[in-house]
Amino acid sequence: MLNNVKLFGRNYLKLKWNTEHLLIGCGNPLLDIVASVDKDLLERYNLKPNDAILARDEHMHLYKDLDEKYNADYMAGGSVQNTLRVCQWILGTPKVATFFGCVGKDDYAKILEKKATQDGLNVRYQYTNEAPTGTCAVLITGTHRSLCAHLAAANHFTIDHLQKPDSRQLLESADYFYISGFFLTVSPPSIIEIARYAHKRKRTFMMNLSAPFVSQYYKEQLMAAMVYVDILFGNEEEVETFAREHSWHAKDRKEIGQKLLSLPKENSERERIVIITQGHYPVLLFQGNNIKEFPVQQLSREQLVDTNGAGDAFVGGFLAQYIKKKSLDVCVRCGIWAASQIIQRSGCTFEGKPSFQE
Repeated sequence: MLNNVKLFGRNYLKLKWNTEHLLIGCGNPLLDIVASVDKDLLERYNLKPNDAILARDEHMHLYKDLDEKYNADYMAGGSVQNTLRVCQWILGTPKVATFFGCVGKDDYAKILEKKATQDGLNVRYQYTNEAPTGTCAVLITGTHRSLCAHLAAANHFTIDHLQKPDSRQLLESADYFYISGFFLTVSPPSIIEIARYAHKRKRTFMMNLSAPFVSQYYKEQLMAAMVYVDILFGNEEEVETFAREHSWHAKDRKEIGQKLLSLPKENSERERIVIITQGHYPVLLFQGNNIKEFPVQQLSREQLVDTNGAGDAFVGGFLAQYIKKKSLDVCVRCGIWAASQIIQRSGCTFEGKPSFQE
């Protein structure tokens, strides 16, 4: 709402910005079980040092092992929930972001909601009796991390939760929508519902490729959503896997980024933006015919504590500036800054006031 304010005999334009519920995120709420482990444990469960997978039958005893044999920490997690928590931390204003996901009716759900709410997030969980709240084993070996997610209740999210009157009201309040590729394994109809809603009202719809397996095993669902994507995030391994799955003979990531940019899009009036993170190598930003590179702060080995959540934090930092309508340069730099803060701590955690400067 814009108000004209007369001050010292002159008219000034004062911006009154209603910040609540501007950003909606949908994903898999998980309780992270974080532990430093040895390579033997990874080998025992057929896990890679740097990977993100969904738990199979062979992984069901992993969580008990972490409880009984390792000094595990418990943290609110899930990719999108982490991203929105970081975004809230940087903004410093509560309830800018709202998170949708499904949890069980148990103590883990209460812990998740308490922690997320403490970070300023507005949570709108769907509750199910059919499964316990999801968990994610976060296995740290040196500076590497392996994620093994047991979605459990998160798998039970249904589109009717978005169609409830209070949910629809929140959707109507939002200008920005962010979905993880992980959510394609849970509720593609919910993703398409939000994507079409954003498209119809000319609001921003954003997605993350999230993990290589998404492009490998959920290609059809991903491409159904891709036509609505205004901003696409992915790391080097994710975009390279996407390219292979589509038989692109691209010689480097810059060519892959340009191909992602040119994929079919419903709203041709709003050009797609593609952002590729590359670990400690520069972040690549693709827009129109331009490719920009942003250097990443180099940290010493002693400063690197846990790379878990770096990608989530990057998007959180980006979104914190993007919804404030800052330039893309500022958005990317804030994403890089946020990721650099998170990897110096255990888990996707933070404290104190953010010190990012434009």
